[in-house]
Amino acid sequence: MSSAAEHDLSMRDRVLHVINLIRPAVQADGGDIELVNVTPEGEVQIRFHGACVGCPSSTMTLQMGIERNIREKVPEVTRVVPVN
Repeated sequence: MSSAAEHDLSMRDRVLHVINLIRPAVQADGGDIELVNVTPEGEVQIRFHGACVGCPSSTMTLQMGIERNIREKVPEVTRVVPVN
Protein backbone atom coordinates (compact mmCIF):
# COMPACT_ATOMS: atom_id res chain seq x y z
CA MET A 1 0.00 0.00 0.00
CA SER A 2 1.37 3.43 -0.85
CA SER A 3 1.62 6.05 1.87
CA ALA A 4 -0.92 8.25 0.04
CA ALA A 5 -3.41 5.38 0.01
CA GLU A 6 -2.74 4.69 3.69
CA HIS A 7 -3.64 8.26 4.62
CA ASP A 8 -7.00 7.87 2.87
CA LEU A 9 -7.89 4.90 5.07
CA SER A 10 -9.08 5.26 8.65
CA MET A 11 -6.84 4.09 11.46
CA ARG A 12 -9.30 1.22 12.07
CA ASP A 13 -9.05 0.12 8.42
CA ARG A 14 -5.25 0.16 8.56
CA VAL A 15 -5.20 -1.81 11.84
CA LEU A 16 -7.64 -4.33 10.36
CA HIS A 17 -5.38 -4.71 7.33
CA VAL A 18 -2.42 -5.59 9.59
CA ILE A 19 -4.55 -8.03 11.63
CA ASN A 20 -5.64 -9.73 8.41
CA LEU A 21 -1.95 -10.17 7.49
CA ILE A 22 -1.20 -11.71 10.92
CA ARG A 23 -4.36 -13.83 11.13
CA PRO A 24 -3.16 -16.85 9.05
CA ALA A 25 -0.23 -17.44 11.43
CA VAL A 26 -2.54 -17.29 14.46
CA GLN A 27 -5.08 -19.58 12.75
CA ALA A 28 -2.31 -22.08 11.93
CA ASP A 29 -1.94 -22.58 15.70
CA GLY A 30 -5.69 -23.15 16.13
CA GLY A 31 -6.60 -19.64 17.27
CA ASP A 32 -7.91 -16.41 15.85
CA ILE A 33 -7.96 -12.71 16.65
CA GLU A 34 -10.81 -10.24 16.27
CA LEU A 35 -10.53 -6.47 16.12
CA VAL A 36 -13.00 -5.15 18.70
CA ASN A 37 -12.29 -1.41 18.71
CA VAL A 38 -9.80 1.32 17.92
CA THR A 39 -10.20 4.29 20.23
CA PRO A 40 -9.53 7.89 19.18
CA GLU A 41 -6.54 7.80 21.56
CA GLY A 42 -4.96 5.00 19.53
CA GLU A 43 -5.72 2.04 21.78
CA VAL A 44 -6.45 -1.13 19.80
CA GLN A 45 -8.70 -3.67 21.51
CA ILE A 46 -8.60 -7.25 20.27
CA ARG A 47 -10.27 -10.49 21.31
CA PHE A 48 -8.60 -13.90 21.15
CA HIS A 49 -10.57 -16.95 19.97
CA GLY A 50 -10.01 -20.69 19.80
CA ALA A 51 -6.71 -22.05 21.05
CA CYS A 52 -5.54 -18.51 21.95
CA VAL A 53 -8.06 -18.28 24.80
CA GLY A 54 -6.22 -19.16 27.99
CA CYS A 55 -3.00 -20.02 26.16
CA PRO A 56 0.03 -19.01 28.23
CA SER A 57 1.79 -17.88 25.04
CA SER A 58 -0.99 -15.50 24.00
CA THR A 59 0.54 -12.63 26.02
CA MET A 60 3.87 -13.09 24.24
CA THR A 61 2.08 -13.40 20.88
CA LEU A 62 0.22 -10.17 21.61
CA GLN A 63 3.27 -8.17 22.64
CA MET A 64 5.95 -9.52 20.31
CA GLY A 65 3.86 -10.29 17.26
CA ILE A 66 0.56 -8.49 17.06
CA GLU A 67 1.36 -5.23 18.85
CA ARG A 68 4.80 -4.88 17.26
CA ASN A 69 3.39 -5.37 13.76
CA ILE A 70 0.43 -3.03 14.26
CA ARG A 71 2.52 -0.24 15.81
CA GLU A 72 5.15 -0.59 13.09
CA LYS A 73 2.59 -0.12 10.30
CA VAL A 74 0.17 2.21 12.12
CA PRO A 75 2.34 4.52 14.24
CA GLU A 76 -0.66 6.34 15.75
CA VAL A 77 -1.47 3.19 17.75
CA THR A 78 -0.42 3.68 21.37
CA ARG A 79 -1.07 0.16 22.65
CA VAL A 80 -2.86 -3.11 21.93
CA VAL A 81 -4.92 -4.73 24.68
CA PRO A 82 -6.92 -7.96 24.85
CA VAL A 83 -10.58 -7.76 25.91
CA ASN A 84 -13.09 -10.48 26.74
